[in-house]
Amino acid sequence: MARPYEPGPKQFVFTVGDGDDQQVSVGDPQQAYMAFSAFFRGREAETYTIRDEAAGQSLVLMPGRGVISRIGGADQPRAEYLQAGRANRYLPSAMLFFENGYAGLDRFGQWFSDLSALDASPETRGAAFAATITTEAAAFQEVARIWADSGCVDPSDRYHVFFDAHGVDDDRADRATLLKLIEFVGLERVDAPAGAAGGEVWVRTDPRLEVECARWS
Repeated sequence: MARPYEPGPKQFVFTVGDGDDQQVSVGDPQQAYMAFSAFFRGREAETYTIRDEAAGQSLVLMPGRGVISRIGGADQPRAEYLQAGRANRYLPSAMLFFENGYAGLDRFGQWFSDLSALDASPETRGAAFAATITTEAAAFQEVARIWADSGCVDPSDRYHVFFDAHGVDDDRADRATLLKLIEFVGLERVDAPAGAAGGEVWVRTDPRLEVECARWS
């Protein structure tokens, strides 16, 4: 059962830019998610916005552009942008927003303050994002996030496998980030075995990696 909002209930406004706004008053994040899910699936719009006016925060889903934006800071609003990549990421991002607002999306992916940065190639975006990570702790958090999204541990327990069963054209930005970060923290990349999918990245298991990945399991 979802933890109730304290204080509650909490109000959100859903919009799609056509004037048909919907305001909801909900007791917990799950109720908010169910209300927005019905709103989202009942329309075919270029842009969907969730506003938490009391907190001065918004989440903007742009399926037409493949982009998610989060906006925070009532006095000095700041916006960040993320390449959604897959259509099934929009509703999960909404759930994280309902649970913890702007900060709840910190680990959802690679956020950029400049929308034009998303026009760069996935490899360029991924490398640029990796360059913003300057501590080992933050690097392991991002590596573990990538692993939790599409990874596994091989049956021998000797390797962490990233992008399990994915092709080389999948997850290009995350792969570029991962390759930079495993070098930064000193993890050992090994050759994938024969028969592995072309996009997989195999890394020798490391105690530091095990600890961080366990938090995401």
